Amino acid sequence: MSTGAIIAIVIGALILLALLWFALRAGRERRLDTRREQAREIRREAEVGTAQADKSRAEADAQAAEARRQDALARERAASADEQHREARERHIEAAKKDPDADPDEAAAEFDQRHAESADATGRDTDATTGTTGTTGTTGTSGTTGTTADDDQSVEHYERTTDPNVEREQRFERDSDGEVVRDETYEQPRTNN
Repeated sequence: MSTGAIIAIVIGALILLALLWFALRAGRERRLDTRREQAREIRREAEVGTAQADKSRAEADAQAAEARRQDALARERAASADEQHREARERHIEAAKKDPDADPDEAAAEFDQRHAESADATGRDTDATTGTTGTTGTTGTSGTTGTTADDDQSVEHYERTTDPNVEREQRFERDSDGEVVRDETYEQPRTNN
């Protein structure tokens, strides 16, 4: 074999190795580009998901703020109504004290009974002892309920108390003789989200 043929074979082998190296490198670059594109797509999806989560969180925060505002407004209105109720009750008692034919205790009991009946009819919660909605975290209802045609004058009481850690509900019922026929208390820990 001549020297020229050996040189031609070596040069051909080097060219073949160079072409093979370039082909492998190009294939590797294509695979890396594909992986980079997939990573960009995943990042875009994650950014969209994050934006949607932020939007949902903002909407939830806005709804919670509106609910707190509505709750505060409702408590303020309830407190105002309770104050008006207390004033009306005091005026009835004052009128009964001035009237020589009226008994203040009977006037107070009659006013409370009428208020309890109207609160039951409207579904409004009232505190049984004072006839007020719970501005201190207590709400409840009481009323005279007649279960027979003779109206047996039994009384059912509902009270709901909340503090930062526990919600309590208490229900009890007295028959017409004043005996407690049902007394139930439920407690549930509050969850602060």
